[in-house]
Amino acid sequence: GLVGSMTQAAYNASKGAVRLLTKATAIQYAKDGIRANSIHPGLMETDMLTQVLPSTNDREHRLEITPIPRFGTPADVAYGVVFLASDESSYVTGTELVIDGGLTAQ
Repeated sequence: GLVGSMTQAAYNASKGAVRLLTKATAIQYAKDGIRANSIHPGLMETDMLTQVLPSTNDREHRLEITPIPRFGTPADVAYGVVFLASDESSYVTGTELVIDGGLTAQ
């Protein structure tokens, strides 16, 4: 939902919609003590990764262009969820937590 691609316009549009729905929800329900944030993971070391990047060359290229040169893990995302669900993030709403090894920071 942070960058576009040539072949996935509908998918990109749906991700962008989640970003704005999260922000609108955060504003609408903040006075009720409800927080809304979205999480945007990069490529994660899951079974789906082999579908998204079927060849070894594709995987190696992705690692070369990622500042933290590894794929994320489900645990990396889970720790972000835990933070956003905790009291430590009590003043965080309407934000986007990007967990992508720095890929979109470039």
